[in-house]
Amino acid sequence: MSIFPCVGVSHKLVVKVARPGIWNRRQIMKIKPLIIVLIALGFSSAVYSQANDNMLCVGKYWTEEEAKVMMDSFAKEWSDVDSWKKRADQIRAGIIKGMQLEKMPTIKGHFNPVVTGKQQLDGYRVENIILESFPGFYITGNLYIPTQKKGKFAAILNPHGHGEGQRFREETQIRDAMLARMGAIVFTYDMIGTGESLQTTHKMPIALLLQTWNSKRVLEYLLSRPDVDSNRIGMTGYSGGGTQTFILSAIDDRIKVSVPVTQVSAHFFGGCMCESGMPIHRTSDFQTNNVEIAALFAPKPMLIVSDGKDWTSNTPQVEFPYIQKVYAAYHADEKVKNAHFPTEGHDYGYSKRLDAYRFFAQYFRLDTKDATQDGYDETAVTILPIEKLLVYTEKYQLPKNSLQGDEAVMNYLGIRN
Repeated sequence: MSIFPCVGVSHKLVVKVARPGIWNRRQIMKIKPLIIVLIALGFSSAVYSQANDNMLCVGKYWTEEEAKVMMDSFAKEWSDVDSWKKRADQIRAGIIKGMQLEKMPTIKGHFNPVVTGKQQLDGYRVENIILESFPGFYITGNLYIPTQKKGKFAAILNPHGHGEGQRFREETQIRDAMLARMGAIVFTYDMIGTGESLQTTHKMPIALLLQTWNSKRVLEYLLSRPDVDSNRIGMTGYSGGGTQTFILSAIDDRIKVSVPVTQVSAHFFGGCMCESGMPIHRTSDFQTNNVEIAALFAPKPMLIVSDGKDWTSNTPQVEFPYIQKVYAAYHADEKVKNAHFPTEGHDYGYSKRLDAYRFFAQYFRLDTKDATQDGYDETAVTILPIEKLLVYTEKYQLPKNSLQGDEAVMNYLGIRN
């Protein structure tokens, strides 16, 4: 059991006690380590108790300095693979309970897939597809399917990050098409409340649950296909798509290779309801963060991609060493890598894609015909206009049984805010 139930509020406490005219910034910085130590020793107060009523860890919940202290404290909670597994079980159970995954209906199959459009391109085809996530709720996306070979293919889930139209962006299409040309079936699908998934708002109270469930259903659909090799299932996404990647990878053993991009951070917990809007990081007597959630994937192959201009700037010094320690406990050090780009920003740009291509190619035995001496040649990819990728058309509209609105979906699932 962790002895840090309330440490996440330490910098908030400093703000409360630091009144203008009493404390200057230098004095505040001096007392912050003391506050963290006091909390670590188990001291509490009415301020701590009040703050602890809210179990959500949102956005930059800790400072970078506090996060380093917390990573050190987490490391002291286990010492070998057996003690890590015990902690991992607790973290995993907390994720499942915190997002109320048990509230989702028991469904086997019943995807009711409908392909509403197809585009035949160079070495791959794109299918516009709708799946039933659960009765009345639908997943909208695109399948990128290899056409140069037959047989069973690797399959890769590709959830996208925040921002309207992310599913249709050039960098998304390039990544999906290149992986398809390499021999993987790729499924890219909308975040709820974005793109064509407009049955709810994006920032609804159970966004985290719905997006995780949608990813689980996409995974199960891919596994149901006769052309998919169940031993070669991967997942990758950046930003909010990175969050979706390491969360599903942590709780579903069927993911075999994971590539979360620009999102594994010790101090940043995700700033959206779909990432930190449900209590998956903290309970009254336990604390974890996204680094440990990502580490739950050990000992399977994982590539963590980071950069120098967002909340992953410390990855080589803070986040990655901790995850390396977990992998070392399994004697699987070689299966975890960090691709860090100190001069780059928050994206899934060309250099980041190169490392992802190489990693998937290594572990899924993908075709490297597009590889060059310096990288990968992406010029064979055709960038399609949005209208060519849309699921809903004049001929095919949202099914009549669809649930409409946040409240309707939550009522159907029996979940109250």
